[in-house]
Amino acid sequence: MSSAANPAEAAGTPAQDDLSPLEIGADGWCAQARRCESPNFGPRPAGCAVELALIHSISLPPGEYGSDAIERLFANRLDWDAHPYFQQIRGLQVSSHFVVRRNGELLQFVSCNERAWHAGRSAWRGREGCNDFSVGVELEGLEGERFEDAQYARLLPLLRAIARRYPLQGVAGHEHVAPGRKIDPGPGFDWPRVTGGLRWHGRYFPEGLRAPR
Repeated sequence: MSSAANPAEAAGTPAQDDLSPLEIGADGWCAQARRCESPNFGPRPAGCAVELALIHSISLPPGEYGSDAIERLFANRLDWDAHPYFQQIRGLQVSSHFVVRRNGELLQFVSCNERAWHAGRSAWRGREGCNDFSVGVELEGLEGERFEDAQYARLLPLLRAIARRYPLQGVAGHEHVAPGRKIDPGPGFDWPRVTGGLRWHGRYFPEGLRAPR
C-alpha cells in the first residue's frame, strides 16, 4: 500500500492524545485488547476490504456504565430478565469488533478480518451494507453525553492501527451511515478532537466534520 493511500503513514507525528501504540495482527486481532470472542460474525464478501471505521456508542442499560452487560450481549449471554430495559432488546444478536470502556480499556469481540454485526441497514458514500467493509468501534457512552479523555486516548491509536493494517478510506459515526434511524455516537462526541488529533486529509471524514487540509 502506498503512503498516499494510507492515512496512518501520511499523518505525521502522533497527537497528544495518541500516546499508546496499538497493532492489529495479520489475523485481525489486536494484541493489546482484551479478547472476548463473540459468536455473532461471519465472513466478509469475497474481495471486500476494510475501508471504513464506524464509531458507535453503547451502554447497558442506557446511561449506566461499568457492568459486564455489553460483553454478555455480544456473547449472547445477557440475562433478559435482569433489567426492564433488556426486554426491549430481548433476543438481539449483535456484535462489534471493538469496545472502548469509560476508563479506556479496549475489548475486542471479532477479528477485523471478519464481518461483525454492528451497522444494520446502512450506506456510506452510496455503498450499502456497511458491515461488509467496516470495522465497528463501540464507545461506552450515551448519545448526547460526553465521552471520557481516556476513551479518546485509546480511540486515536486504534484508528491509526486499523489504517496501518487495512486500506482505510474513511471514519464515520453510525448516525452518518444510518441517518434518521441511528443517532450515535451523538452530539457529545468530540469530532474536532478526532479529526484534529489524527490530522488525516479531510476526505476521510463526513462532510461538515472535515479537518483543514
